[in-house]
Amino acid sequence: MKKWLVVIILGSAQFVMVLDGTVMNVSISTVVADLDTTVAAMQAAITFYTLTMASMMLLGAKLGDVWGRRRAFVIGSIVYAIGSLTTALSPNVQTLFLGWSIIEGLGAVLVIPAIAALIADNYTGRDRITAYAVIGAVSGAAVAAGPLIGGFITTYLNWRYVFVGEVVIMAVVVLCARMVTDSTPPQKVRIDVPSVLLSAFGLVFVVFGMLQSKTWGWITPLHSPEIGGVEIAPLGISLTAWLILVGAVLLYVFVRRQKALVAAGRPPLVHVEMFRITQLRSGLSVLGAQYAITAGLFFMVPVYLQMTLGLDALQTGIKIFPLSVSLILFSIIGTRLSAIWSPRRIVQWGQFVLVASAVVLLASVDIELKSWIFAIGMFCAGAALGLLASQLGNVNMSSVSGKESSEVGGLQGVFQNLGSSLGTALIGSVLIGALATSFAGGVAASTLPEDVKGSVAELTAGGVDIVPASSVAGIAEDAGLSAADAATLTTVYAESQISSLRTAFFALIAIAAFALVFSRGIPAEIAGRTKEEHAP
Repeated sequence: MKKWLVVIILGSAQFVMVLDGTVMNVSISTVVADLDTTVAAMQAAITFYTLTMASMMLLGAKLGDVWGRRRAFVIGSIVYAIGSLTTALSPNVQTLFLGWSIIEGLGAVLVIPAIAALIADNYTGRDRITAYAVIGAVSGAAVAAGPLIGGFITTYLNWRYVFVGEVVIMAVVVLCARMVTDSTPPQKVRIDVPSVLLSAFGLVFVVFGMLQSKTWGWITPLHSPEIGGVEIAPLGISLTAWLILVGAVLLYVFVRRQKALVAAGRPPLVHVEMFRITQLRSGLSVLGAQYAITAGLFFMVPVYLQMTLGLDALQTGIKIFPLSVSLILFSIIGTRLSAIWSPRRIVQWGQFVLVASAVVLLASVDIELKSWIFAIGMFCAGAALGLLASQLGNVNMSSVSGKESSEVGGLQGVFQNLGSSLGTALIGSVLIGALATSFAGGVAASTLPEDVKGSVAELTAGGVDIVPASSVAGIAEDAGLSAADAATLTTVYAESQISSLRTAFFALIAIAAFALVFSRGIPAEIAGRTKEEHAP
């Protein structure tokens, strides 16, 4: 038992880091009401929590090398606890954004790379493979448990207690950190500030552009921001497209600078030549796609269950429970299967099941929940994510030596959180954009009087917010519509929500299917076996 204390300590920190990405999703409607904000604002907070981590993770990994990995782990845990406390006490969405999306994110960029590197320092051989599998299973358990924990605490206590609990856990982690061995001495290296800025701003511009596409439009300007009454749409092109383009250019310059630093004999922020390692490139790509799909799923499903069907946070967590059970179960099964199946086979089975589960979930979306179909879809999605979680950590970390473990740990954090950011931003953009289009078409085709259609069109010209379908009638009557017209508008809005959810689920299916091409570089050999043993 003593041998695995290190995994328990590091796994506890990993659990909290991942939990934060899912625990709030089932509490969206409650937090929106409590802080008098909107679903779009919560989407931005969720996205920027993971984006902060993605944009600064390489710096966090490098600081772990400079300060020492255990010291970086402890400092990051303390910063994270401060952010959690700030979030728990937040009186408005701005303070929540600061505490959750910024301070917690900055703490996590020190903790997550250190976890991967410290496992490499504390375990060898088969124990190391098991330790990475355990961390993967813990991540899966956090994804699975988040909706249940968030649903229960939000319904019976208050969503703020989730973050109070995180403060307590991280305090225990800090007190126990001395049990973790840090055998890699700190390195005296100079951190290249331009590289940090290039990578951070490049990632922020790309993801923020995607996040705002639902409002600004992708190419053709829709509702562009204004300064002094002047619309900001350079050369008649949406600001979204420009932000993504500028972000892509900054990332290209970042890569070029890393190569130039290596050529000059100076330490880069990340050795980009590691992407030539097929196993690492494939593992990171599948990891990013997995987290994008998970984030998109955990954004869409609570919106459907709460805003369309009117379920509370606990009921939402219960509906997601089949995913929770299967994710934990198949994380364990995937670890056991690794003794007889290759990582590629396990990962590809997980990817195929993930595509199938998204199709099943699409079939279950309706005004009246098709409970048994939905439950099957969630169970299958959890099984797929569990299989992936059991393999990808070790696939990535075993592709390099212990010397590069901190750097690869940082890259894992980048791909995890960039995937989550892109998943929430992209699926959220598809969902909200499709809702606006569907609602406008539904109103135009409805039996509402022409003057009412004109009024609704004028009020929703700036976009359509995601609100509980049950609240539309009250909003419509407050705006002066008759009870009959309000009822008609409610039906149109509910049907538009279902239509937009189906569109978003189809986008999720497309992402899951496309991710299949990334797994070709995953090792086809079973760990611990020789090539002769693999031969037929």
